[in-house]
Amino acid sequence: MSNEQTPVNQALEAYAAAVHAKDVDAFAALYDDNVHIYDSWGQWQYTGIEAWRSMAGEWFSSLGDERIRVEFNDVQSVAGEDVAFGHAAVNFAGISADGERLRALTNRFTICLEKKDDAWKISHEHSSLPIDMETGKGIFMS
Repeated sequence: MSNEQTPVNQALEAYAAAVHAKDVDAFAALYDDNVHIYDSWGQWQYTGIEAWRSMAGEWFSSLGDERIRVEFNDVQSVAGEDVAFGHAAVNFAGISADGERLRALTNRFTICLEKKDDAWKISHEHSSLPIDMETGKGIFMS
């Protein structure tokens, strides 16, 4: 990820830190109360911060002693005065308590941010992956 401190890069860095720390409050604080999420996992969409906070709590607690290392690659973004958007390839790597990489996957990630009360908040997020039309299965990069 670029070291350039755009609103998108700042949000992605904070996202990676909150996920690694399994900090539901820090994770939820990145998002607008009226956030709309299209997620790749288990549920078509999440609307509102409480639904998204609940998802994060379940995700983080399901990890046990493991951590998730999140890396964003090929980050592209555009920012105006009060709206910004960006996209990247995001890699999620499961890390054991002793630091061993257990598994990883990469999918596509797009976020839209709005500046409200001098703070940038994610108002929309979309994660996706291409689908193999013959098998109906998602195509993950590793």
